[in-house]
Parts: sequence; structure tokens; C-alpha cells
Amino acid sequence: MPSKQEVERRYKHVRARMEKDGLDALLVCGNQYAGYEGAVLYMSGFEIVHRYVYVLFPLEGDPTLVFPREARWIGDKGKPWVKDHVWPEVPGQWIRDAATERRWKRLGVYGMNFVMPVRDYRELAGGSLELVPFDMQFDMARSVKSEEELAEVRDAMDIILDGFWTLVAAYQPGKTEAEIMAPAVERFFARGAGPRMMNILLSGGHGEAEAFFKVPGHRVVEANDLLLYSLEITGAGGYWVEFSRPLLKGKPSATTQKMADAYPLALESARKMMRAGELASNVHRVVAETFAKHGFSLGHLSGHSIGTTMLEYPAIGASSAVRLEENMIFSLHPQVVDRDGKVCLYTQDTYRIGKTEGECLADVPWRFFSGHETRETVIG
Repeated sequence: MPSKQEVERRYKHVRARMEKDGLDALLVCGNQYAGYEGAVLYMSGFEIVHRYVYVLFPLEGDPTLVFPREARWIGDKGKPWVKDHVWPEVPGQWIRDAATERRWKRLGVYGMNFVMPVRDYRELAGGSLELVPFDMQFDMARSVKSEEELAEVRDAMDIILDGFWTLVAAYQPGKTEAEIMAPAVERFFARGAGPRMMNILLSGGHGEAEAFFKVPGHRVVEANDLLLYSLEITGAGGYWVEFSRPLLKGKPSATTQKMADAYPLALESARKMMRAGELASNVHRVVAETFAKHGFSLGHLSGHSIGTTMLEYPAIGASSAVRLEENMIFSLHPQVVDRDGKVCLYTQDTYRIGKTEGECLADVPWRFFSGHETRETVIG
């Protein structure tokens, strides 16, 4: 649980953004969907285990946790530092009535497009209250991580790397994709990730991976299959990190090898650009240009800010005009695809923005892993 000083720091930065936008209050939405529960944890200390929850955060005064009545017995209500709790039948109606009683005019909403249930939106939109989308502003208020937060990020990184090496040890042709993944998930859960994880996969035969993500399933792995497990978890503190390296016992195809030749240069060029004052779009540009010189494009954005929510603003993309600040945390995950959009290569790393260059939080070199490696033989 964060210290009192850390909570005060968070609230100060959020309220500064609220005041700038003329808000009377902010409604922070969270639900059980992986990656969308963290804003509530960040603002209240409540861990969502099912359903959804709001934090109603006024410009002045104490916040309130608003639970749907059916969630009264779900989650540890004694854990959050926010102690004012309500359980209305329809939370949107209660929030609208509370806003009317307090004569609020403008309510900022974090998560209105992706998180808020329709029944509550109908109640809020049907009144005189102006609903102001506040995702970008909220994310920017929490984008620079404190020392307490950085400690949680590094703890999560230690957990994900522990799981990765367990995954490497489990990698063996003849097993299914799910069986190879399972020991890593066991490590993640045992060390505090709980349900906050999303471990998906790109895979294919003949030394190539198909360019679409899937859930690891019962497909039996062969020696020349390329496996790209996308590991995404939090630690016990709720901070997300992401990591991936390719697994292959056989030989990469000519296309895969050409992609692999460009990867170390692209990643190192991006790391050097992850410095205070640099535009996020410039980080994306050096990645995209490196792969373009080798005849490839990117399947989606190069990366994004990451914290207690899996996907935070700003993105590392072509149109992201945000200037980076020291101690922002980013996931860099370029998915390189061929001209037909069928073959890909993928990696993930988590970085801290530094004064003069970025810090990769993983100590694992980029390479194909065959299953024989250990942390000691690769890193020393």
C-alpha cells in the first residue's frame, strides 16, 4: 500500500489537471477486464476482483468508492484507504443525484469510452451534468512515476523475468503451447500477480509466426515452430510490465531472419531516444525507419505508457506529440510484419525514461531461445 505522502502526491497532480479543465469532480472507472482495473487501485487502494467500481473524486473534499449493489460482498472493503463507500442499485443514478445535490456542473470521466457500463452512462448523460472525457489528462497526471512506484515496477519486472526463465525451461517440442506457458503462469500467480495478467501468443511453423495473437491452446509444438509469448503481468502492487523473447529450436525462415537482423538496432536506437524532452513520436520514427530500411512495416504502434493500467497515455506512435519526462515508464513492443501482413516477429521490453537515454528494465539480450539457456548462462 502506498504511503500517505504518495497518495497526497497523486491527488495533488490529478487535482491540478482537474482545476485546469474546470472540473467540479472526476469519476474514475474500473472493471474486472484485465488492464482496466488499475485506475481504481491507483486512486483508492481497492483491488477489483469482480464486476466494476468507481472512485468519485471531488476537486475539494474526500473521495467516495461507488460499488454496484450486487458487488457488496466482492473484494476486501477494508483494504482501500478511501473509507467512504456506497452501494446503490444503479451507480450512475446515485452519482447524478450526488452531483445535483452538490451543484456540480462539469464531471470529468476516466474510462467513459471503454470501461463505464451503459446503464450508468444513460443515467449520467440524461441529466444536466456535463460529462468531460478525461482519459488523456488523468494518464498524464500519473505518467511520471515516483520512487515508490518505480520500486513496484522493478518488483513486477523481477517476477516477469522469473516467469520467462521458467517458460524457457519448459519449452520442449511435443508439448502444447498451453503446457509450455503453464509453469510461467504458476510463478506469476505465486509471486503476487493474481488475476492481473494477459499472456497471449504469436506462433507458426517453418520458422515463422503468423501475424495474429491468440490464446495458448492445445496445438502441439514442433521443433521448427516459432513461438512469441507475450508476457504481460503486474506485481502485488498492481503495476504492469511487459516482456517477450522468441523461442525456436529449429532455424528461422529467411524472412524471420531478415527481421531478426534489424531488431537489435531498432531497439537500441529507440532506447537511446527515450530521454527527457524527446518527442514520443521520434521514438516511434526511429523504430519504424529501421525496419523500413529492411523492407518491413509495423503491425501497430511501437508502444505505450504503462502503469497500474495496462495501456496508458501517451502512446509511442507517429502522431504522439508528447514530450517525454524522466521516470515515465513505457512498454516498447514493435510487431514487425512482412509486406503481405502474414508473417511477423515480435518482442516486448519495459523502459524507464532517463535524463539522457532510456533504461531497459530487463537484463535479457535479444536473441532466439532454444530452451537450453538459463539465466546464469545467458547473463552470467
